[in-house]
Amino acid sequence: MDWNAILFAFSLTLFAGLSTGIGSAISLVAKRTNTAFLTVSLGFSAGVMIYVSFVEIFPKAKAELTEALGISQGTWVTVAAFFGGMALIALIDKMIPSIENPHEMKNVEDLETGRKLDDSKKLMRTGLYTALAIGIHNFPEGLATFTAALKDPNLGIPIAIAIAIHNIPEGIAVAVPVYYATGNKRKAFWLSFLSGLAEPIGALIGFLILMPFMGPVVFGILFAAVAGIMVFISLDELLPSAREYGEHHLSIYGLVAGMIVMAVSLLLFL
Repeated sequence: MDWNAILFAFSLTLFAGLSTGIGSAISLVAKRTNTAFLTVSLGFSAGVMIYVSFVEIFPKAKAELTEALGISQGTWVTVAAFFGGMALIALIDKMIPSIENPHEMKNVEDLETGRKLDDSKKLMRTGLYTALAIGIHNFPEGLATFTAALKDPNLGIPIAIAIAIHNIPEGIAVAVPVYYATGNKRKAFWLSFLSGLAEPIGALIGFLILMPFMGPVVFGILFAAVAGIMVFISLDELLPSAREYGEHHLSIYGLVAGMIVMAVSLLLFL
């Protein structure tokens, strides 16, 4: 067991999770939402995750499983795990009410809208439920980041950055209602920041549960599921969220740029 590799993977996952604090800081300091920047960033993140899922992660999972189980059975298991990862993240999204779903986008300007609402308890409940929703949702994302980094550190870094970008709007989603409910920027920031801890906690729990059974088959299944999780996040959350900020073409430019950067970074490590 390479503890240096495990520590590196965990550190990347911690970085990705706690980037919710960046979104929180943006929402509490900025006067207006930089929609163009967020659109390009979310598109870029989607491009990175889609490209790496289909070009690197899925083929590596298939290679592991076909070597262990044979071509026919290994390929079937790879495909099943891929769609199983999609099903898992879709189920989690389905269980979270849309009003508390962290992927319902919010802007800095929503702080102004919030002043029209007198029910601070309701706003606080929304903020707390959103933080809880992020926590639940980030468990599989944390495991995905950790697994990718543990299997291949060169893959782990861009994936961690992509997940970090995707967590920025989630930080805004927590901070906006909590700030108005309490009038306390510090409390809004820390609640948003700490909601991202679910990602490294998910990685840690997954590691403790799965490590005793870790072998080519388990790693292959987990890796294929990671690819499914990341493709689903990109198609269901990142690209629609980018469009909600009103900059459709910029999201596609960001998507292509993310794919190009990911492709070049992988070519550099050939």
